[in-house]
Amino acid sequence: MTPVRHPSQDGHQAALRSIARVVGETAPLQDPETASRGLLRMLEAGRPLVITGAGVSTDSGIPDYRGPNGTLHRHRPMTYQEFRHDPAARHRYWARSFVGWRHMDEAAPNAAHHVLADWVRRGVVAGIVTQNVDGLHAQAFAAAGAAPSRLIALHGDLARVVCLQCGAMEDRTSLDARLAAANPGYLEAVTVDPDAVNPDGDVTLDQRWVDAFTMVGCRVCGSVQLKPDVVYFGENVPSARRDAARALAEEADSVLAVGTSLAVMSGFRFVLDAERAGKEVGVITLGPTRADPKAQWRWRTRVAEALARLDARL
Repeated sequence: MTPVRHPSQDGHQAALRSIARVVGETAPLQDPETASRGLLRMLEAGRPLVITGAGVSTDSGIPDYRGPNGTLHRHRPMTYQEFRHDPAARHRYWARSFVGWRHMDEAAPNAAHHVLADWVRRGVVAGIVTQNVDGLHAQAFAAAGAAPSRLIALHGDLARVVCLQCGAMEDRTSLDARLAAANPGYLEAVTVDPDAVNPDGDVTLDQRWVDAFTMVGCRVCGSVQLKPDVVYFGENVPSARRDAARALAEEADSVLAVGTSLAVMSGFRFVLDAERAGKEVGVITLGPTRADPKAQWRWRTRVAEALARLDARL
């Protein structure tokens, strides 16, 4: 008899394939001056939808996944199926995240975040759909006075925690205080290299520190099945968030991908939709992207410097 596979197994395998996807060169490199002029004309001609990824936050000290020094070279993110169905894996995540959260919480928006927020405030772009979960775009929006409705955090925000048992939400700062009370002296005893912190907020720990960690339960139902309110590999983007992002995309005149390889379909889909609608596509990254064959303008450079140069010429 053929063994029956649980749907979670299929989801886990699909997630692993997504994590392992290698984005290689698929289009000729473009002259930087040609690319920058094309992107400037695209910004002046209409209001692009901006899709951002980890490359926007690297100047804030948060590493990316797939760049030359990306964390995928040393660390595989946990899939949703592992987090949901493996209590030991979930406990290990929270031990590691309790330590790594210090670094994430201290990060501040950099020049790229501020330029993009100002573009939203000025109506230069239709809005921003970010694949990042660090909350830095939201901080930059608040500082610039940009409309929060023009920012969609497609994959959620590490600053919120959800109970998988009852659905109750909790602010991460509140959870962190409860974890600190349950683990006195833990942070002082663990020494971690800040450069080893991963984009999902955790950091590698010896198993003895994982074993010594005490997890707390949901404030409403007591379950320890708590999860950062972010979309893991192998998990779907919530429909309301996806619909809000699509609404922004529909009113935009073009698409500009910034600091992202678009390896994940949830972000790449906006490029495919733009292509079908006959809209221009532009890219600003340090490395290759899945959008390169579909993009009219491809500027291979550092994100913050590129945005500053474009902003000065607008």
